[in-house]
Amino acid sequence: MGAVPMQRETAFRAAGGAAARSAPPSVVRTSLPGNPLAPAAARKFVRAALADRAALADRAEPGTPAATGRTDRLADDAVLLVSELATNAVVHAGTAVEILCRFDPGVAGESTDAVVIEVSDHHPARAVRNEPRPSQPGTPEYGRGLQLVALLSEAWGITYRSGTKTVWARLPVDVDADAAQDPDAGDEESTRRELRAAEILAPLPRRAPHDTDWINRGALTFLAEASDLLAGQFDENLVAALTGQLLVPRLADWCAVWLDDEAEGAGRALDGRAPGTRLARVWHTSEQRMEELRRLLEKDPPRLTEAAGSGAVSVPWPGQALSAGESAGAALAYRLVAGGRQLGTLVIGRAGLVRFPDEATGLVEDFSRRVALAIGAARRYQRQATISKVLQRGLLPGALAEIPGVESGIVYEPREQGGPGGDFYDVFPAGQGRWCFALGDVQGKGPEAAVLIGLARPWLRLLAREGYHVAEVLDRLNQLLLDDATEAADAAAAVLAVAGGQGDPLEGPTSRFLSLLYGELVPYEGGVRCTVACAGHPLPLLLGADGVVRSVASPQMLLGVVDDETYISETFDMKADDTLLCVTDGVTERRSGRYLFDDGDGLAKALAGCAGLDAGLVAERIRRLVHEYATHPPDDDLALLVLKAR
Repeated sequence: MGAVPMQRETAFRAAGGAAARSAPPSVVRTSLPGNPLAPAAARKFVRAALADRAALADRAEPGTPAATGRTDRLADDAVLLVSELATNAVVHAGTAVEILCRFDPGVAGESTDAVVIEVSDHHPARAVRNEPRPSQPGTPEYGRGLQLVALLSEAWGITYRSGTKTVWARLPVDVDADAAQDPDAGDEESTRRELRAAEILAPLPRRAPHDTDWINRGALTFLAEASDLLAGQFDENLVAALTGQLLVPRLADWCAVWLDDEAEGAGRALDGRAPGTRLARVWHTSEQRMEELRRLLEKDPPRLTEAAGSGAVSVPWPGQALSAGESAGAALAYRLVAGGRQLGTLVIGRAGLVRFPDEATGLVEDFSRRVALAIGAARRYQRQATISKVLQRGLLPGALAEIPGVESGIVYEPREQGGPGGDFYDVFPAGQGRWCFALGDVQGKGPEAAVLIGLARPWLRLLAREGYHVAEVLDRLNQLLLDDATEAADAAAAVLAVAGGQGDPLEGPTSRFLSLLYGELVPYEGGVRCTVACAGHPLPLLLGADGVVRSVASPQMLLGVVDDETYISETFDMKADDTLLCVTDGVTERRSGRYLFDDGDGLAKALAGCAGLDAGLVAERIRRLVHEYATHPPDDDLALLVLKAR
């Protein structure tokens, strides 16, 4: 063990190993993400580096058959070594991995050139796995420690630096002069090393070769890809379907997924069955046997108690129900548990086995945890989606009011599909031959927006039905928002005082504001009289029967910002075929690079192209143009209200 300034190095050298590491005349390196694909990328990188080096050497001095054979062995050793070290780094450190391949010439005391492989990670506190750990039930086996590294290399070591841990190994490149003359020279030592490496890599007799080979090669990749697929599903039934397709036929001949009914609660019967268990999915390598297997499994679901934990539990093989000719086999059940609650049960089976190999049971246990997490996430999403739909129904009108002599069209697209957006609209009768409409955009998104919409929309209806004119409605709504914000701030301050000043104070009176376009329609013979007021909102546009587009309101202050603000309204008449377009800023500020949809009167030009269309088609055409303006989806809520005089 040698000490080096500013770093700590622990070295292990085989008999006859070098005493020092030489300066690198030729170095290639790469950086890989710390994911399951890193070992494969590392193998490809090292093999390519050695192939390039061999090609250069061969052009300089064509090699003998013996040298060519030993170069092949070097490549195999180096690839195996870097694969082991990269796997260790990914599994046990979980950080990005740096791979370095350096070609060293011989130095004093060394008769051969060498290739040095270095694998670095950024978790120096995590010890490097040296000896194989005792196999624990349900724990998949990913690597062989550093036994292979010690056998294949003439010297190896571990270097610790600030924030980095590097494992390096030195492999001899060339043979000595005697070996060059005699192709068989040195083969005895090489054969001994290869046999010992084979012993380490060889599966134990109890392991099934198919499972062992596949798991050793692809376990990490399988789990990573499965996690990606499952994480993107928001329907528990789709999660169950994917589970079957991922497991069969890779690890089992068939599988089944039971899901516990969430509405039944967490209680379970004494026999281990959930009161609301249902068989969500059955998958078999032979499609003809799926229904037959389903019928049997539905009659006798697995009964697992909490004492079973999350590990594999042997269950009876349902061979009696399968078609004749299929031999019996092994079947295992896993409890699907997430967040301390059982969500269901996963059962797998394979014909012709007395018991599943330990590698397979451990891998499926890891996989079952991911399935349980995906089911839990899907259920949380569905609960949130249900809440959002209920909120949405309460915050928006079920249908637009029918206005005599007026067609109406609406487009409403919240950015978060299924969730409450920050935009709202309303069309309702106000009594005495008046109909009112509103299109607004509140501060914030999600629950905060829902609270503000839940205040503003009922207030609008109440003020309108009390007979207030358009400008008066905005005056009073502005004051109501300010008063409510002030009361909320006072309540938050009182809570903060009781808590001894701990926590974050809420914003003051300006913390609740909205933009609003509000209007009143009074139909009469031959037309409709419209009165509108615009508070911090995109101005409404009127498309006349002559094809001319003009703005019909003046910009004013947002609601809920300035105390004692006085709003004004403007009145105009809509004749037959006149079309009024009202939009939120999700339309006018739709962005494509540096440009906005409404730059250069883009919205007015789009409306001018809608002459002759009815209200619904106008709304749909503007919506389509907004979507087509950029290649990416809209990044804000979209709301359009179109009113057309007949």
